Amino acid sequence: MGDTTVTRLEAVPDPVTHERTLLTRLRAPRRPRLWFEILLIAVSYWTYSLIRNAVPEQKAEALRNADWVWRTEHQLGIAVEQSVNHAVNSVTWLIIGMNYYYATLHFVVTIGVLVWLYRSHPGRYAATRLALFATTGVALAGYYLFPLAPPRLMTGAHFVDTVQVHHTWGSMASGDLKDMSNQYAAMPSMHIGWSLWCGLTIYALTTIPWLRLLGLLYPATTLLVIVCTANHFWLDAVGGLLCLAFGLTLARLWYGTLPHTLPRTTGVLQPTAP
Repeated sequence: MGDTTVTRLEAVPDPVTHERTLLTRLRAPRRPRLWFEILLIAVSYWTYSLIRNAVPEQKAEALRNADWVWRTEHQLGIAVEQSVNHAVNSVTWLIIGMNYYYATLHFVVTIGVLVWLYRSHPGRYAATRLALFATTGVALAGYYLFPLAPPRLMTGAHFVDTVQVHHTWGSMASGDLKDMSNQYAAMPSMHIGWSLWCGLTIYALTTIPWLRLLGLLYPATTLLVIVCTANHFWLDAVGGLLCLAFGLTLARLWYGTLPHTLPRTTGVLQPTAP
C-alpha cells in the first residue's frame, strides 16, 4: 500500500470577522488610564484654545453678523436680552455673582463631572468624553465660519458689559484678560454646550433626586447667566445645543449606543450591530 499524503488546509482568517472583532474591542468599555486622560484633556484644551484664538478676529463681519442675529431675534419675538441685561445689572450683588459664575463654573463643573465619570462610571467614561470632545471640536467650525460679536460689543445696542462695569475678575471675554481670547467667537456658546453635557450626564447617571434636579438646573441657570452678562444671544445657545447633538450622535455611532446606556464598569462587551 503506497504512502498516503494528507493535505491539511490552514485556517484562513475571515477578514470580516477580524474587522468585527477589532471593532468590538475598540468599542468595549475599558478602564481609563489617569495619566493618559490628564494628558489628553490638557493637550485637547490647549489645541482648542490655540485654534479658537487663531481664527482671525474679523471685527467688521462679526458686528454685521451680530446685527443680523439681533434683527432675526426681533422677528422671532425673542429679542429680550437687552431688557434682561439691564434689569439684572441693576442688582449689584446678583450680577457680580453671575460674572463669577460665568468665569469659573464653566471649567470647574465640567472637570468635576469628568472626574466623577472616571471614578464612578469607568465603563461610560470614554464614550461620554468623546461626546464632549466632539461637541467642542465642531464648535471651532462655527467660530471660523460665523464670527459673531457678543451683545456687549455691539455698537449702538446699549448692552452693559457687566465685567467692566463691576470690575470683576476671571472672564477671558472681557476686562484685563480680553486680549488673551478671541472676542468674536460667540457662536456657538460652549457655555451652553458644556453645561448641557454636564447636566444631562448627571441626570442620566445618578439616581439621587436632588442631584438630578441640579443637573437640570445647571444648564438652565447658565443660559440665564450668559444672557444677563451680555456675553451671548439666545441663538448662540441654540448653536451650543446643536453642537452637543452632533457630539452625542457621533458617540452613538461609534459605540452603537448612547453613552449612559453602556455598562457602568469595564470588562463587559456590548453587542455590535451586524
